[in-house]
Amino acid sequence: MGFFDLFKKKKDVKPEVENVTITPEVAEKQAEEERKEVEEERKELEAGLEKTKEGFFGKLKRAIAGRTTVDADVLDDLEEVLITSDVGVDTTVKIIERIEARVARDKYLNTEELQYILRDEIAQLMEESHRSTEDFGIEVKEGMPYVLMVVGVNGAGKTTTIGKLAAQLTKAGRKVYIGAADTFRAAAIDQLAVWADRAGATMIRQEMGSDPASVAYDTLRSAVANGADVVLIDTAGRLHNKVGLMKELTKIRNVMSKVIPDAPHEVMLVLDGSTGQNAFEQAKQFTEATQVTSLTITKLDGTAKGGVVIGISDKFHIPVRYIGIGEGIDQLKMFDRKEFVRAMFGDAKN
Repeated sequence: MGFFDLFKKKKDVKPEVENVTITPEVAEKQAEEERKEVEEERKELEAGLEKTKEGFFGKLKRAIAGRTTVDADVLDDLEEVLITSDVGVDTTVKIIERIEARVARDKYLNTEELQYILRDEIAQLMEESHRSTEDFGIEVKEGMPYVLMVVGVNGAGKTTTIGKLAAQLTKAGRKVYIGAADTFRAAAIDQLAVWADRAGATMIRQEMGSDPASVAYDTLRSAVANGADVVLIDTAGRLHNKVGLMKELTKIRNVMSKVIPDAPHEVMLVLDGSTGQNAFEQAKQFTEATQVTSLTITKLDGTAKGGVVIGISDKFHIPVRYIGIGEGIDQLKMFDRKEFVRAMFGDAKN
């Protein structure tokens, strides 16, 4: 069982019905419903990225106003647009080098084509940065819960992300346990309890100031004993120093592995997309402190700094698992690189 399998609805075991015929009319109706669902998802994603799109293309439009060909001056201005859109310096340099190569090859590219060239190069860069999401994550032994440890600074949306994940998983028929291992803030435990109640998940907690590793241990033991499918472990969002953070997270990991040898199966870092370049620094700190295996980037709907998704995915070569594009439970979206680029740039030019 892999992570994405957890979101497939559990089906009740029913006697097989033989000789069921799906008529062309029924098949067409099902196909139409699926098309509508995909279109609604795309519209929601586009709406969530609207501020980033408007900010980026507003800058781009001003940079190429009155110009006809993609020359050195246009590329210099494009470089500034990308950097000020929080794509990041290293990733911006890669993108500019790719476009320079196309300009040299195709000779007379005009500024009208720049949007489509930029779209293609960013899509390709993001594709190269990751393994396929289809293959991401390790397989979990049958009968054992999938354990996901969530890390990130306070205020990044860590607790909310756990709550939304729990809600989506329980909706899919999964039995979810949540470990409130951020024992340094009473507010964090109380907020998590509210989310767990809304999601229909079971939360394991101890008194404020308790050993976080002890909470994680108790959560896994209870989850195994009660046949849970997924365990979500919250952790303290402190970055006081890397050494202290590393010791704490390592202790939690070691204790969990005593209950489930492979746990945690995933370490998800939650980053606030609205912080722009600060998100890069947080990613750097946490990836040095522990083995981060996936990213969630939140609050993209309220910022023009969505370019940070492009830069972080390229720089750290860690798959972006989710993006947050709104407050609703369903607005924590599984990240699809192709759909993200499509929402930002539109369809490719024919």
